[in-house]
Amino acid sequence: MNNTTRTEYRGVLALSAILALGLVWTAAPGYAAQNTTESQAMSQASSETLSARQQAIPLIAAAMAASDMPRLNAALNQGLDAGLTISEAKEILVQLYAYVGFPKSLNALGELLNVVEARKQRGIQDEPGREPGRAIPTGDELLAVGTANQTKISGGPVKNAVTDFAPVINQFLQAHLFGDIFERDNLDWQSRELATVGALAATPGVEAQLRSHMAASMRVRLTAAQLRQLIQVLAEHGDKQAAERADAALAQALAAASEG
Repeated sequence: MNNTTRTEYRGVLALSAILALGLVWTAAPGYAAQNTTESQAMSQASSETLSARQQAIPLIAAAMAASDMPRLNAALNQGLDAGLTISEAKEILVQLYAYVGFPKSLNALGELLNVVEARKQRGIQDEPGREPGRAIPTGDELLAVGTANQTKISGGPVKNAVTDFAPVINQFLQAHLFGDIFERDNLDWQSRELATVGALAATPGVEAQLRSHMAASMRVRLTAAQLRQLIQVLAEHGDKQAAERADAALAQALAAASEG
C-alpha cells in the first residue's frame, strides 16, 4: 500500500463504514472472543451493569449524531464528571466521523473544547488522559492488522456480494477503520462499540448496521444486560426513538445468536 492509497483511507467518510458493516457483520458459528493485547476490551471481565463512565458514552455519541449541541454539552459534562478523560472524549468524537461524517465530528470536537474550557473556568481540572501508546503500522502491516481486528469484531472474515462488487470499500474498512482507528489504544473496544451503537441508534435508516453493532458489542464482551441498560439510559435522557431502534436491534441480534 503506497502513501497515496493510505491517504485515501484516511479520507473515507461515514458511507464507507456504514454500508459495509451492516451488510457483512455476522457471527461465525462457535466464534469466541479472544484475549489479545490488540484489544483491552477482549480481556475485560463481563459485567451486568455499565459504569457511570460507560453510560455517558452512548449519550455523547447519540447527541453528536443528532447534532444536538445542548444535549451533547450535557453528556460531555456527565462523562467527564464520571471519570472520562479528555483524551477518551476526543477519541470517541474522532472515531465517530467514520459513522456520522466529518462535519458532525468537527462540530462535536469544538463543543468538547468549549466544555473543557468552561470547566476550567469553574475550577474543574479534568484528567487529560493519554495519547495512543504504540505506533500505528503502515503499508501491508496496517492492512494485516486491520483485517485481523475486523475479523475478531465481525465474528469471521468479511466477504459478500457487495465487497466482491466494490473491494475497495472493504480495504478502506480494514486499513483505516479497523487499522488506523481501532489500533489506537487510548480507548478500549467496549467503549468504541458503546459509542458506535449510540450514534447508530440516533440515526434513522441504519437499522441493519445497528443490529450488526449490537452483535459486535457482545463479541467484545458487553453483556445483553449492559446493552439493555444502554437502551434504558437513552430512553431516560429523552431519546425515545433511538431507544426503540436500539431495543429492536438487540432483540434481533440475540435471536440471531441463539439460532447460530
